[in-house]
Amino acid sequence: MTTGTETELSSSVPAVSVSSVPDSTAERGSTPLRAARRILTGIDRRLGAATAVFVVVAAVFGTVFAVITPPFWGHDEITQFGRAYQVAHGGFAPQRISDDRGIAYGGKIPLSVDGLMGYAFDDYNRKPDEPAHLAADATGYDRLGAAPLTTDATKTMWFTNTAAYSPIPYVPAALGIRLAEATGLDTGDAVLLTRLAGLVAYLLIVALALRTLRGFRIQWLAFTIAVLPIALFQAGTITADTMTNALALLISCLLVKGVFLDSRLSRGEVAATLATTLALPLSKPTYVLLAMLVVLIPARQFGFGKQSGLGKILRWLPWCFAAVGAALFAVWMKLASPTGDGMGLMRQKSEWHSVRPGDQLHGILSHPLHFSDVFFDSIWYRDQKWFTQFFGELGFSYVSVPAIAILACLLALAVSTGIADRLTGNRLRTWIIALTVPASVAMIYVTLYMSFSPVGYWLIDGVQGRYFVPLALIAFAVLLRWMPLRLSTSEGVTPVRGPAITVVVATVLALVATIVKYNLMVWG
Repeated sequence: MTTGTETELSSSVPAVSVSSVPDSTAERGSTPLRAARRILTGIDRRLGAATAVFVVVAAVFGTVFAVITPPFWGHDEITQFGRAYQVAHGGFAPQRISDDRGIAYGGKIPLSVDGLMGYAFDDYNRKPDEPAHLAADATGYDRLGAAPLTTDATKTMWFTNTAAYSPIPYVPAALGIRLAEATGLDTGDAVLLTRLAGLVAYLLIVALALRTLRGFRIQWLAFTIAVLPIALFQAGTITADTMTNALALLISCLLVKGVFLDSRLSRGEVAATLATTLALPLSKPTYVLLAMLVVLIPARQFGFGKQSGLGKILRWLPWCFAAVGAALFAVWMKLASPTGDGMGLMRQKSEWHSVRPGDQLHGILSHPLHFSDVFFDSIWYRDQKWFTQFFGELGFSYVSVPAIAILACLLALAVSTGIADRLTGNRLRTWIIALTVPASVAMIYVTLYMSFSPVGYWLIDGVQGRYFVPLALIAFAVLLRWMPLRLSTSEGVTPVRGPAITVVVATVLALVATIVKYNLMVWG
């Protein structure tokens, strides 16, 4: 196993030889050169090469996505903002609202926000014929966005689909909203600030995740997943998926370190593990099993020894947190379960009352073979779409990332997988983690079958490839444990510097191509 600062630094910083500088300038340039190397070495030791590169790449491209994406054009961004605004003003539990169409949940929003939402909703539903650009004139957004953000005039809005989520994934957005109100920003700037607040949270949590793997080559695989176009697009818009993706990547990195790399967690990483065990199940319920895997990290990696009575007690701490996380998950699911009866209002009028979770659950239990048929039909008819969406189908513009971006991402994944460390971990733990991945995928399908698919529908509706991103790293780790593919020289040495540069260049190429296509198709 190749670890350590020397290897990691060489993966990100080209070697510079003072002897290659002309004699007349070598002495003069030696001091700044040494200072630069000291700075880079310090960054590398504290963060890790992949972490430092991630912060720059994600900050730049996440901000670009936040700026060029029209307001409320992200995935369910209208209802996501509504829920975030509710949380920002103390509305933590789902709130039933009056609706002539049927069961509905929602809350109050400012009239200025409602006006901008209505304009955006009409705009992205125009769907003009190609090659016309998708968005209307930007002056409409500028005019409505210039309205002051005030709570004096409000309106009740529907957001049953996001009312089902706990407040946890909306904390960054809620803070952004409160800051916008405190500083007197107008509506358009408030939306942008709310997006950027989510991006900052993504940067901090994922940087912590990558930092846990500093000194290990598998950090580049985690980096590649963290900067997928779909991941940064969501980080630059308002959605609960921003926190969900970040927390899932954090717990995955900690699992890889503790289970597959047989490495000791620091005190800060232990705290992060326990906190994420509680937060992830409350961000999106479909990833609860991923959070429960922390009990597989050996006690010695937490630093809980057997020598003392206290050590023996602390060995059960991860199990206690997992139990509490599961209990919180169960409590919130019970609290939010009534929202499922109102999900049909997201569909066309003829299907408003066709989504009935109770009937779907009864059908699964009483006719499991029929559900299996629906499940496999969904895969055969939609798997190619989910594959593309894993890399990026960007919001309600439905712009798919270009082919060159997918190829670049595949290259980055192949190279970062090929240089990953040789993973260990006993067979039982590996099998449990391996089975958790398809079990989590099944939870995604079952959740959407019950909460979004009409009764009697021929496929499971609402599945999107972006839902599989939080499971990607742990799935790759299992494959690497069983199939130790490696890129190596004739001497059996795994190169790092060249492959790492390839990964960075490929991901940047994918992001640039995606942004160029998105901006061209949306704004012209």
